[in-house]
Amino acid sequence: MKKILVPVDFSKHSEYAMEVAAKIAKKQNAEIVAVHMMGLSDAVVTRDESKEAFEAMFYMKLAEKRFTEFLDKDYLEGIKVTDTVHNYKIFGELNELALEFKADLIVMGSHGSSGLKEVFVGSNTEKVVRTSEIPVLVIKHRHENFNPELGVFACDFLENAVGPYKRAQKMFDALGINMQLLFVNLAGDFRSTREIEKRILNFLKIAGDTNPLDSLNKVVQYNEYTVEAGIFGYSQVSSADIISLPTQGRQGLAHFFSGSIGEDVVNHSDLPVMTFKV
Repeated sequence: MKKILVPVDFSKHSEYAMEVAAKIAKKQNAEIVAVHMMGLSDAVVTRDESKEAFEAMFYMKLAEKRFTEFLDKDYLEGIKVTDTVHNYKIFGELNELALEFKADLIVMGSHGSSGLKEVFVGSNTEKVVRTSEIPVLVIKHRHENFNPELGVFACDFLENAVGPYKRAQKMFDALGINMQLLFVNLAGDFRSTREIEKRILNFLKIAGDTNPLDSLNKVVQYNEYTVEAGIFGYSQVSSADIISLPTQGRQGLAHFFSGSIGEDVVNHSDLPVMTFKV
């Protein structure tokens, strides 16, 4: 891992994300790119010699000043940090910036606001999760000693989740996280143990697992009425430190995580959530 991108709105939540990013950066010897999205209207930005133009310049200078203060933290000492201000209004554009900087991970706070404009509230977090082509780590609370040991990777074990699973494996290995695979067996769409095991075994074979039968025995099947409840329930009983999910871009989460489940998990989880695009 070489670069970590952190969206910043100068709130305590983006500081939580920055602190976690700093801990990861130190372990991985990585750089941090801190980005502030101003979200000014095109009229404000494009008009020359007008009150709006001066206003835009004022907000730009204010953002730069606040960056200086925001990044003056002991936990960032020894880490290369690049700060940048962009006038993005659509959060999907954050993916373009991450690709431009060749970032390996986005770490973002899930709720927060600045004095200029509220960001990262509700759907904005989900927009980043849905559109990002690189892993996204969503942070809700402060983690003074961010050192996750156990991570739950929940999926439907269909073929389109193989890519996210392999990328999650690679990321977890880099961060020293033990991965626990989870299948939530729903009451309304109940499947027998044999059906589930057949699907999981096929999934592991496609993923190139060297010993799929042995790995099959390590996959947890958890019965619940909803996927969200199953993920949270197992994460609690297993004392997991992080939850991980596959996502399917603008169409929401992959088949098993259709509808609002992805948004529910990201928005309602007290644990950090890391997503990987299908």
